[in-house]
Amino acid sequence: MQMLMPAPQVFVERTLALIKPDVIGKEEEIEDLILRSGFLITQKRKLQLSPEQCSNFYADQYGKVFFPNLTAYMSSGPLVAMVLARHRAVSYWKELLGPSDSIRARRTHPHSLRAIYGTDDLRNALHGSHSIFLAEREIRFMFPEVIMEPIPTGQRARDYLNLYVKPTLLAGLTALCKEKPADPM
Repeated sequence: MQMLMPAPQVFVERTLALIKPDVIGKEEEIEDLILRSGFLITQKRKLQLSPEQCSNFYADQYGKVFFPNLTAYMSSGPLVAMVLARHRAVSYWKELLGPSDSIRARRTHPHSLRAIYGTDDLRNALHGSHSIFLAEREIRFMFPEVIMEPIPTGQRARDYLNLYVKPTLLAGLTALCKEKPADPM
């Protein structure tokens, strides 16, 4: 029996999502689409970045032709920063976003968020982290007060479940079985 069933695993990834200034009015609609796509929003805040903060956030883009326009655009109004969590969050969020150029997204990925809400390659409505490493850095930038603990995976996750979760569940379910309440809720 053990050979047929793989051991349970916990796979949770986090990624950063930004609702950019030009679509802030669609915040609730976009959040609803995010939640219906299987993401959990673990952190959320509305903020306005200064041009200097935008320069720091997009430091990896420094020197590119569009950099000044990007920092001006991102500091032009409030934005919403969210930490999204789910299995393979980075790749699923990038897939939901579609291509960074909204015009191309409308041709190739018409149901993507950037195709729906974006206007061009700069004003593409939403930001997504490109990798797990960048996601952690960007989350720390937008949510400096949050303690970023590594989420256990593999053997560490199984050990945690065996040590803390299973004994609590076993005790609770055993007590419930002994009591047999009419309304277990």
